[in-house]
Amino acid sequence: MRSHLLNDLTAEHYRRSVTEGVERVAAKLATTDRPFTGVTVDALAPAIDAIDLDRPLHDTSAVLDELEDVYLRDAVYFHHPRYLAHLNCPVVIPAVLGEAVLSAVNSSLDTWDQSAGGTLIERKLIDWTTARIGLGEAADGVFTSGGTQSNLQALLLAREEAKAESLADLRIFASEVSHFSVKKSAKLLGLGPDAVVSVPVGTDKRMQTVALARELERCAQEGLVPMAVVATAGTTDFGSIDPLPEIAELCEQYGVWMHVDAAYGCGLLASLRHRDRIAGIERADSVTVDYHKSFFQPVSSSAVLVRDAATLRHATYHAEYLNPRRMVQERIPNQVDKSLQTTRRFDALKLWMTLRTMGADGIGELFDEVCDLAAEGWKLLAADPRYDVVVQPSLSTLVFRYIPAAVTDPAEIDRANLYARKALSASGDAVVAGTKVGGRHYLKFTLLNPETTTADIAAVLDLIAGHAEQYLGESLDRAS
Repeated sequence: MRSHLLNDLTAEHYRRSVTEGVERVAAKLATTDRPFTGVTVDALAPAIDAIDLDRPLHDTSAVLDELEDVYLRDAVYFHHPRYLAHLNCPVVIPAVLGEAVLSAVNSSLDTWDQSAGGTLIERKLIDWTTARIGLGEAADGVFTSGGTQSNLQALLLAREEAKAESLADLRIFASEVSHFSVKKSAKLLGLGPDAVVSVPVGTDKRMQTVALARELERCAQEGLVPMAVVATAGTTDFGSIDPLPEIAELCEQYGVWMHVDAAYGCGLLASLRHRDRIAGIERADSVTVDYHKSFFQPVSSSAVLVRDAATLRHATYHAEYLNPRRMVQERIPNQVDKSLQTTRRFDALKLWMTLRTMGADGIGELFDEVCDLAAEGWKLLAADPRYDVVVQPSLSTLVFRYIPAAVTDPAEIDRANLYARKALSASGDAVVAGTKVGGRHYLKFTLLNPETTTADIAAVLDLIAGHAEQYLGESLDRAS
């Protein structure tokens, strides 16, 4: 079995195995003509259940053959231009190359003696990102597994900085369309069930600062402690960006930690034309960025950034076997001193490879393309009498609802939209997402693929309408 260990004796075996795997995937990417096969759980589960993991195949080619049947054939392919569903981006080749390197070398980014240059590369990228945001010379941060972990760590720091006598007194303010991880973080941090105050949004799906001011004042009058305001720069459902400068003013006035969840909108940090849409982000105390959303990086690649590096001490613990306190005096850089994780992948390498190959302008150009595509898609929807579109996009998300001319029952329209989404996925012709707006079912395009065109959008809208009309026709037949 030692022949499977990657080392100096097996380098050729490694080269052959990885090359075969890459060739299989490349062939799959080259021949995939739709984003999904439409396979169901019931159809796929028996094949996987039938595999006996205690009886290995002992041959890489045979394993790859099997993988074709249980994964590659039916995978959801985000690179396809008609994958329009969630915040999943196609990935750039330099980042995939970085993934191959980091997996093989397998550095762990918790301590210097496990990563060496990897630590310095990650720190350089953190400095690069904080500079792009404008957080100042004292800023710092660390890579994380994703936006949920980044938000959790930011709110942990905010909780500790608030210095409340009782956790029950702490309040977090976030818009009613903020990410669910804000409420999850509050629970994980031991806060009460009323800790997260939901602030209304306007028709543009941005936090209403008048309502925020009212809630902050109420908090003060009731003797509670405002722990943090979470402003969202790119909501998951609408891509909306909260009014960051006005929120920053209120945070300063009330002495509240300002966290900006820019997991989605961080692509604007590299934008050539739309950077002004996140003006005010430089005033945040902490920021979440997900490079694996709008920097076209493979999962996972995220970071939490802070204005004041000293606040990261709230995540610091020292273990004699790993990062003893003396290392701080010896100026040995250990990233575990800043992180909620211990063992941690060298995910920063993917972004490093991307920037060194494409440059920030290359990333920004791609993100600008999808933002511009969404603007064109909004025009299509606004001019199409079959659809109701919720809000003009700030980023690259469109939320809309098929509205049949002959049906007025909202519940029936809900069912038609739900059916259309399910039928579209089952056909494999396209994949779209769904959400609720005002208690009603809507559909969602999340446009993160520069290869997607307005012709793709128009074609998918026709497919959705066709499925919805089929459902309504069958529904009428059943009723009669």
